[in-house]
Amino acid sequence: MIVDGLTGFGEAIKAAFPKTVIQRCIVHQIRNSTKYVSYKHLKEFTRDLKSIYTAATENEALMELDRLDTKWGDKYSIALKSWRNNWDELSTFFQYPQEVRTLIYTTNTIESYNRQPHKVTKSRAVFPTDESLLKMLYLATVDITKKWTQSIRNWAMVLAQLSIYFKDRINEGIF
Repeated sequence: MIVDGLTGFGEAIKAAFPKTVIQRCIVHQIRNSTKYVSYKHLKEFTRDLKSIYTAATENEALMELDRLDTKWGDKYSIALKSWRNNWDELSTFFQYPQEVRTLIYTTNTIESYNRQPHKVTKSRAVFPTDESLLKMLYLATVDITKKWTQSIRNWAMVLAQLSIYFKDRINEGIF
């Protein structure tokens, strides 16, 4: 499960679904880190950050984090402390091959979907019934899914990898 870093969200998910593996959104983590970085250092800092989340293994990523800390730790310790404090949830995706990583490093797809029903409902202050709201959301969802024409790159490979890592859950129908 990909989470955006809201406090307690991962714990709540694990309480309901104990087998869940939590991956914190890398994009949210980057945004959170860069708000502490001076604009004049932003490009270089983000380039250095990229070496962490694009590393081939978790050990390489930790070495890159150490390098980043050596280079920027004096100026931006708050930004780097966040990476260390959240490392357990930030590094989950290193357990998987690259094909799966590209799917689970960000919540942007989910947020994009959530924005669409909000657009539809925000112009109406009141719905006459709960059923009318549900119909509106259903029709919005139908409309949104029509736009989902782009297939996931290497989906056959991704599905094969997921079936290896989550064999028991796929067979149970619980993914």
